[in-house]
Amino acid sequence: MPSPIQLQMSVFKYILARKIKRTEKFPLVMMLEPLFACNLECAGCGKIQYPTEILRKRLSREECWRCAEECGAPIVSIAGGEPLIHPQIDEIVAGLIARGKFIYLCTNAILLEKNIHRFKPGPNLIFSVHLDGREQTHDRMVCREGVYKTAISAISLVKSLGFQVMTNSTIFQGEDAQDFRQFFDECMDMGVDGMMISPGYAYEKAPAQGLFLKNEQTKAWFREALKDWRAKGWDFNHSPFYLDFLEGKRDYDCTPWGNPLRNVFGWQRPCYLMADGGYAQTYKELLETTDWSQYGRASGNSKCANCMVHVGYEPSAVMDGFSSFSKFFELVRDIATISGPQKAQRAYPRKGKSYEELLAGAADAGSSSKP
Repeated sequence: MPSPIQLQMSVFKYILARKIKRTEKFPLVMMLEPLFACNLECAGCGKIQYPTEILRKRLSREECWRCAEECGAPIVSIAGGEPLIHPQIDEIVAGLIARGKFIYLCTNAILLEKNIHRFKPGPNLIFSVHLDGREQTHDRMVCREGVYKTAISAISLVKSLGFQVMTNSTIFQGEDAQDFRQFFDECMDMGVDGMMISPGYAYEKAPAQGLFLKNEQTKAWFREALKDWRAKGWDFNHSPFYLDFLEGKRDYDCTPWGNPLRNVFGWQRPCYLMADGGYAQTYKELLETTDWSQYGRASGNSKCANCMVHVGYEPSAVMDGFSSFSKFFELVRDIATISGPQKAQRAYPRKGKSYEELLAGAADAGSSSKP
């Protein structure tokens, strides 16, 4: 769990407080989609098929702040679409941080270098860069050549400016597990602050339906890809219990309310991946009026049968770690034994230079390198 210690402590206190109060259902991460518009059309995406009038919709900064306060989760993951397209994204992020939230700002990084001056590094902001593997694999999945190189360049820049950067990878049918093992090594060599990885969910609107793994295929793939990952020191931004689940070593059902989604339509029922139940106007309405028994693998819902995505099962794994003293100590012991390599530049601006000086230096370097 390479997350900043401030984030880890905040989540720990948050969960502990709700355990003491015996709160049955509570969110860990709020998923926020302030827009669906994107500058890519990825084959496995279920968002890009909306009509133009929907793709033009935007949540205001006030709506985003109000939803985060209403939900109460300590972490807000801002996705889309491409969040950097939103004209107020820097104000949205700043307002959420001012409210004590930790932010994962998800991006394909195409616009990251151009917009990095709008943000400042700190423990509450993490850029989550979409990388679906090494260059050939990633560019094929995003359906455009050159995107991988753009993302790698952006990662290098924002790391040099002191920001925290993690990668976010989705695994689809036919991917080479051995190739991804090399990809994990390369991410560590880049000095990223952690990696997120998850099998893709079979969105009904996704253009390429043959891309998605079935349940047993997912377990077989991750058993090969994650073999000896603890000894390798790969820094995954997941509970070790969730990675065990992907390998088939632990069995969980989904916690669909764990990562609730707010988008331009409202609070999506039942989860980030499905909108079968329509939309609630408030988080309270979502939590209290959704028939949660209809979702998850144990429910028999065919749309849940092959899902092992982190937005539903990471909360289950985290809750398992807090289910008893023995499980909690097992989790702590597991985390302590993971010996990741030292990162070249973990986070925050380098000593001796202000962020503005670093930013100016990066701009000068960029302009001098142009023909």
